[in-house]
Amino acid sequence: MRERIGRGGVKKAVRDVRAVILAGGRGTRFWPLGRAAKPKQFLRITGREPMLLETVRRIRPLVPARRVTLVADAASTRLARKLLPRLPKESFLVEPLARNTAPALMLATARVWLDNPEAVVAVLPADHLIRDEARFLRTLRAGVEAAARERALVTFGIPPAYPATGYGYIRHDRESGRKIGGAVFYPVQGFKEKPNLAQADEYLASGDYAWNSGMFLWRADVFVEKLEIFAPEFMPAWTGMVEALRSGNRKKLRAAFALAPALSIDYALMEKVDGVLVADGDFGWSDVGAWSTLFEIWPRDGNGNACRGEVLALNAKNCLVWNPGRLTALVGVRNIVVVEAGDALLICDVALDQKVKDIVEALKKKKKHKKYI
Repeated sequence: MRERIGRGGVKKAVRDVRAVILAGGRGTRFWPLGRAAKPKQFLRITGREPMLLETVRRIRPLVPARRVTLVADAASTRLARKLLPRLPKESFLVEPLARNTAPALMLATARVWLDNPEAVVAVLPADHLIRDEARFLRTLRAGVEAAARERALVTFGIPPAYPATGYGYIRHDRESGRKIGGAVFYPVQGFKEKPNLAQADEYLASGDYAWNSGMFLWRADVFVEKLEIFAPEFMPAWTGMVEALRSGNRKKLRAAFALAPALSIDYALMEKVDGVLVADGDFGWSDVGAWSTLFEIWPRDGNGNACRGEVLALNAKNCLVWNPGRLTALVGVRNIVVVEAGDALLICDVALDQKVKDIVEALKKKKKHKKYI
């Protein structure tokens, strides 16, 4: 932390904020547009730019380019470097192995810890949509302050709009909130797995549950302390990563990375830690988790159809179409997704779009169809 002189000669704390962007997801629910060679975060499905580029630009007022780290596998890193040529080479951190988000975030945090143990790490997925960017930045700044001052792990909970069964939930104490840095933070009472519909109805009615956004903040040194107390099985990997980063030995880094259990950061740490704080993430968030989520993002016509490309819809309702550059004609159909991707066409019941990932798994088993993955 450093200080700057504000108006009236008052000293203000300036936090060292580092953004860690998780950019290695596969996004198989967006097949056939999303492929191994071009995962979801590289698609232009929410705006004019790829989602990864939108994520990096969104945080620019708070985090300069030299403080951004993108974590991904080698293939996604190559794509990211082409998309973001102005980011320094050091901004791209390649995962030695595919080991889920906990090892990836340990590696990124270890690099920050070596540079400045008191720096605040802001973990952000590369493939989420934020509609109210100004409000998001205000909340993120408050989260930075809460993580720095309270020595706590911090997250944002999305106020649930409906009883969703596809999200994890955060239970928190709405009666014990306190204002930090301009936002109210509540003590977390527990993380809940994806519920069934009856449970989701209960969560929504209680008012004490929020959707888990997958965004986290922590001071690098606090992260290590929490890891040692609540997830000691990760410490050999942490120690090995720190030593390998110091020496620049890639072989040792790969070996240390392989020691970490292949778990998400939620399972590995967040669900175990005492004293986690959550603030309301009421900034127009969507995880853009499947084709049907685009109904909430794209404009819809009078019959509820959301389309990219020219569409002639006759007695068609609640359909989603991706077919830029061509005419799609719909006649008398309801509640379907149509995606044309050049060499592959998807036609799917809207209610079953979460099953699109199963197509990718089926294609993997057929040698002649692997070109479509």
